[in-house]
Amino acid sequence: MRATLLHQAGDVRVADVADPKVEQPTDAVVRIVLGCICGSDLWPYKSQPPAEHPRQMGQFLGVVEETGPQVFTVKVGDLVVAPFTYSDGTCEYCRAGLHTSCEHGGPWGVNGVDGGQGQAARVPYADGTLVRLPVSEDSELLPDLLTLSDVLCTGYHAARTAGVQQGESVTVVGDGAVGLSAVIAARLLGAERIILMGRHTARTDLGRAFGATDVVATRGQEGVAAVRELTGGRGTPRVLECVGLKDALVQAAGVVREGGTISRVGAPQYPEVPLGFPEFLRNITLTGGVAPARAYIRELMPHILDGSIRPGRMFDRTVALDDVAEGYRLMNDREALKVIVRP
Repeated sequence: MRATLLHQAGDVRVADVADPKVEQPTDAVVRIVLGCICGSDLWPYKSQPPAEHPRQMGQFLGVVEETGPQVFTVKVGDLVVAPFTYSDGTCEYCRAGLHTSCEHGGPWGVNGVDGGQGQAARVPYADGTLVRLPVSEDSELLPDLLTLSDVLCTGYHAARTAGVQQGESVTVVGDGAVGLSAVIAARLLGAERIILMGRHTARTDLGRAFGATDVVATRGQEGVAAVRELTGGRGTPRVLECVGLKDALVQAAGVVREGGTISRVGAPQYPEVPLGFPEFLRNITLTGGVAPARAYIRELMPHILDGSIRPGRMFDRTVALDDVAEGYRLMNDREALKVIVRP
């Protein structure tokens, strides 16, 4: 089969790899219908050193083509979505809803496990990993449902861990796909005012469509001052940091209210947390982390199925598998917000 391989920073290729097959009784083989390029894929795309064994990439949804004898929750012919890590669904961490810490799980594309930007994938622990989608392969909701593999659940994780409640005010730092997902999530949890900090008009316009009530296009201290002006000088009790850069976290600290909570879900690209004694004196709580997407899929799916949210609008480009390198370039150069890869 054909699959996406990352050889080193900036070097993405599509090549022939071994066809997936059931290797363990808990495995399934899934024919990929849609894959996507995630913002987190851009970090290794920018930084990975040359690799002797290039890694496969990506998240996906697809159709089950084969199952092992110990797979019971999905069957051949089911349309399924796979979160960005596989998990057994039974260990202590999975039972607690922390599937990304699964004792037997891991990420796609390494250690002999296929990635999602290809024609098919072997899925370890299929019962614990895959979630059946109650739509057909030609459903117009497929791009929306694909966001359940990662980005929508990541935005929701930000809002949930921050403790967003009915009627509250929230600031979202970042207008990328995670930030826009956080806007959707904050609205789902009942936030009354959602301030989106971003400077890309097309993205912040989409953020308004998703539920943002205000947009602050400035950064740094100017941006902090603008948010505080909107909130009577106090800031907001919940701040969702969806970028992962030091400046974004510093900005989040500037706009959070005394006694408030910052949830950071952008993959941190800084060696130390730039919060210290001033934030300690303000009783600021810092939470967040990598999203256990598998824990949220069933909770979020009904909102997609009934049409109350349409997160698939974030996908503004679709590329064929053989053109996946162009998809990476588009996202890396900020010419695309989020890219679908169609095998």
